[in-house]
Amino acid sequence: MTKKNNDNSASPLMAHENMDFLNSPQGRQVRILSEFLAPDVSYETSKVKHTIACFGSARTLPQEEIDELRAKLDPNADNYEREKLRLERLEKIAQSYDDCRELSRRLAIWGKNRPEFYALCTGGGPGIMEAGNRGASDADCLNVGLNIKLPYEQHPNPYISPELNIQFRYFFIRKFWFLFKARALVVFPGGWGTFDELFEVLTLIQTGKIETLPILIFGSEFWKTVVNWDYLVETAVIDPEDMDYMKFSDDIDESYQWLVGELEKRAPKYEGKNIPLGHSFGGIL
Repeated sequence: MTKKNNDNSASPLMAHENMDFLNSPQGRQVRILSEFLAPDVSYETSKVKHTIACFGSARTLPQEEIDELRAKLDPNADNYEREKLRLERLEKIAQSYDDCRELSRRLAIWGKNRPEFYALCTGGGPGIMEAGNRGASDADCLNVGLNIKLPYEQHPNPYISPELNIQFRYFFIRKFWFLFKARALVVFPGGWGTFDELFEVLTLIQTGKIETLPILIFGSEFWKTVVNWDYLVETAVIDPEDMDYMKFSDDIDESYQWLVGELEKRAPKYEGKNIPLGHSFGGIL
């Protein structure tokens, strides 16, 4: 590929301007390095020192949206029964959307007023991710969306702060940035992706690859139904103390007080210090 100079003569593109190269298999290492480094520029520019990461199902809908979709159902449509059943099932976790929105609003206000900025951070998509960003937006607080490019396109939700709307191609780099600045995790009901994020963090803490951090598990009925936590301890596949940094809750006030208390307890470890890249990962980077 070439480009034209002012004298209309052809000249080759610089390698970093050659999109054919950058999108080729040979350009993979450059793409990976770019995704590893670029988010730090966005965080630094926005003065975000720390994050509170929020996870949950991308499929979660608020009750009012479920009601609107149900009202639009066509009884004569081929997918009527399937869509009706889907909406009925989603109602079981619909309250999670409003709970996440309100808890995120409160946490965003707390983080904004700290000596160092703690920003609410989500995966940038719909569902619980949207609720988290929306709550922070309700409070007029900068918030982060770590979006991922998928075969079926995932659009960033409209509540992410534009300067912190970060797009990834690679899941493993996105996972790094979810955890690198995270000082707490808030986990709402979710499916494979939520399980992946939660259990990966639990494994990293258990194996000493990252430091312990408070993990709020919101929606105890859901989580204690889908995972028999007590039996994991009873069968000795995890130790009783592996449960110590998690708290199950169904109450916004309780969740907020616990998270803030844990964050303030740990604040001296982070605030006012120049934390090197990789600090949260036990020095392995």
